[in-house]
Amino acid sequence: MNSIASRSRQKGLSFIGLVFLVAVLVAVVGIGSQSLPVFLEYQAAVKAANKAAAEGSTVAEVRASFDRAAAIDDIKSVSGSELHVTKVNDKVVVGFEYSREIHLAGPAYLVYRFKK
Repeated sequence: MNSIASRSRQKGLSFIGLVFLVAVLVAVVGIGSQSLPVFLEYQAAVKAANKAAAEGSTVAEVRASFDRAAAIDDIKSVSGSELHVTKVNDKVVVGFEYSREIHLAGPAYLVYRFKK
């Protein structure tokens, strides 16, 4: 009887629980390490689009400015020709849309869709 009572008071993580926790952590780190460059590229594209909108007054100038910044920041997901350039109250507004896929395993992909 005493061994049953001591087992019920034991606390901690079982081996199977530890294996499950490690598997989840490996998956999170693996996906995160592949996702980080995608988000950094998006932030660079937003920065380049805002800079292009501030520098250019025509569609051609905005696209050329974005392409120059894209070459420096190594932005490959969107180019100047894919920008949506409009004017709102005499202010140039630049937007874009694109998606990036990360291959996980087999037929599984993680798709990120970005829109500014």
